[in-house]
Amino acid sequence: MTALYFNTTREDHRIAWLAALAITLHIVESALPSPIPGVKPGLANIITIIALIQFGWSTAAWVNLLRVLVGSVLIGSFLSPTFILSLAGALSSILVLRLASWLPGRGFGPIGYSVLAALAHMAGQFYTAYLLFIPHAALFHLLPVLMTAAVIFGIISGYIAHLILGYGSRPLAH
Repeated sequence: MTALYFNTTREDHRIAWLAALAITLHIVESALPSPIPGVKPGLANIITIIALIQFGWSTAAWVNLLRVLVGSVLIGSFLSPTFILSLAGALSSILVLRLASWLPGRGFGPIGYSVLAALAHMAGQFYTAYLLFIPHAALFHLLPVLMTAAVIFGIISGYIAHLILGYGSRPLAH
């Protein structure tokens, strides 16, 4: 019988390490009480933003998707409505980060990327909830509160990423 060997690259190791950090934050966050039902601070977003800025969109996308998949398996929500909403949010945020990374110029800093990702994540979750679970117009009354929470948590996560990336001595703009 021959052994099965996989050649892993430095990028594979980087993605695994960053995904492990994001999954850990995801699991820790799942145990925290929610300030508003269904709203979490999105601490794993910090790792996605760091991955985006330091290693590019592809790494950030892998980290984000692995966090949702593995995190949901570990906390027992895989293929549940919670998983579907989390996946919808992750796909929305990574798509928006891709579009934002294509913009000309110096791009966004960690706070700008984080706020965009948080807004996209919340919008993706909201519209998925509306389409699949609660197709009622009254749900739209929650949208301003949810998007405001996304902006606040996006700023907080972005600022933490800003500090981790060593931007602390630089102006917040970039």
